[in-house]
Amino acid sequence: MSGDSGSKSYKVVTYGCQMNVHDSERLSGLLEDAGYVKAGQDGDPDLVVFNTCAVRENADNKLYGNLGQLAPVKSRHRGMQIAVGGCLAQKDRDTIVRKAPWVDVVFGTHNIGHLPALLERAAVERKAQVEILESLETFPSTLPTRRESAYAAWVAISVGCNNTCTFCIVPALRGKEEDRRPGDVLAEIEALVDEGVIEVTLLGQNVNAYGSDLGDREAFSKLLRAAGQIEGLERIRFTSPHPRDFTDDVIAAMAETPNVMHQLHMPLQSGSDTVLKAMRRSYRQERFLGIIRKVREAMPDAAISTDIIVGFPGETEEDFEETMKVVREARFTNAFTFQYSKRPGTPAAEMDGQIPKAVVQARYDRLIALQEEISWEENKKQVGRTLEILVAEGEGKKDDRTDRLSGRAPDNRLVHFTRPAEPVRPGDTVTVEITYAAPHHLLAEGPTLAVRRTRAGDAWEKRQAKPAAKPAGVMLGLPSVGAPAALPLAAPAGGACCGD
Repeated sequence: MSGDSGSKSYKVVTYGCQMNVHDSERLSGLLEDAGYVKAGQDGDPDLVVFNTCAVRENADNKLYGNLGQLAPVKSRHRGMQIAVGGCLAQKDRDTIVRKAPWVDVVFGTHNIGHLPALLERAAVERKAQVEILESLETFPSTLPTRRESAYAAWVAISVGCNNTCTFCIVPALRGKEEDRRPGDVLAEIEALVDEGVIEVTLLGQNVNAYGSDLGDREAFSKLLRAAGQIEGLERIRFTSPHPRDFTDDVIAAMAETPNVMHQLHMPLQSGSDTVLKAMRRSYRQERFLGIIRKVREAMPDAAISTDIIVGFPGETEEDFEETMKVVREARFTNAFTFQYSKRPGTPAAEMDGQIPKAVVQARYDRLIALQEEISWEENKKQVGRTLEILVAEGEGKKDDRTDRLSGRAPDNRLVHFTRPAEPVRPGDTVTVEITYAAPHHLLAEGPTLAVRRTRAGDAWEKRQAKPAAKPAGVMLGLPSVGAPAALPLAAPAGGACCGD
């Protein structure tokens, strides 16, 4: 069941962090370079690729549940192939084929460039191909790509992580940090801008440790300033930094570079010094709050978000209250909040003092209630402000029903606004006045004050004009990869992001 051209169709299903989303864009580019076409909405792909995450507790169940659903589909669909890659594949290896023998290819985090060859070998040899490398062979950014957004792009500046957090398995699966040369990063950004992109997000498992592999402690701030000189690049973001490596020169670069957005995601994990020590996090509460104070002094309008784990082994009620204290003082715009879950292969999984589920849930609910209250109060401060919004695609689930459009403010807050009389495309910008605030979004219910058509909107329009393949058959109903999205207030329970 291939596309109209006779090419095989594919679908990439992505779990986990932004780095996985970025890798999935590379996987899509590799497949299209090999002659595949992206599956349409009306058909059943010839190839399904799962790009997995090993951080959350239910990662295994979610993968094997979806693989189980595909088994009868594959039996009906002659020639269909299934591939599993990413962190869970790197960790489980042969286990995947043993549990789901209908899988054709298993590949890891270090060899995504081999996928097309592995698929061909599996078809010829009629048996599963399992290839897991222990170190990075090719930096992903050198591979072909199919970006999901015409106006915003991820740009990886490093891969891997040198930290040893006791709750995180990512360093074991992604390897030690490897940095790209600044010239290579800037060349990629310039190429993206030439294609119409006006917003980039710099990615790394520990993005502000950039330079440790190059021998330059100020490499990240220098990179921000250099990217800020690229003509046509309107918005620069980055995620996720680590408090240990967050230095004053980075704050200065953010404050002094006009197109670096005043938005910061700074993972806390816990407000308790005792728990932070057990987590092997190399900072303490006062260091963290000191960073927040410095950022706000330099950029009073900065929107700061975070990651928090509730119920880490040994966490007492007093420890949890220290986390609540930091949340009250830091006044995060939003937060990724997680209930701790054991991850095999991490030191924390073997620690004494595992917290009962009911206790963790009660603390989690209290944290969510507090953060919702703070988020709403902080958002209310935006009412009456005039903001330029980058119009987004797929951000507003109710837009058709409410006759609104949606986009992101410079600080990455989600804004829903009244649809202007003139046509507006994703990638264009609008100027609006905020009239209402909710905990998770802002509303601009009045008339649009200005519309600016951009090169990014032109790029989106050009992409829409290209004919799309329309495979026939029955759709699987699996999740798909989207354009770069903002960090939500709360995430499902189960662990921490790998960029923390």
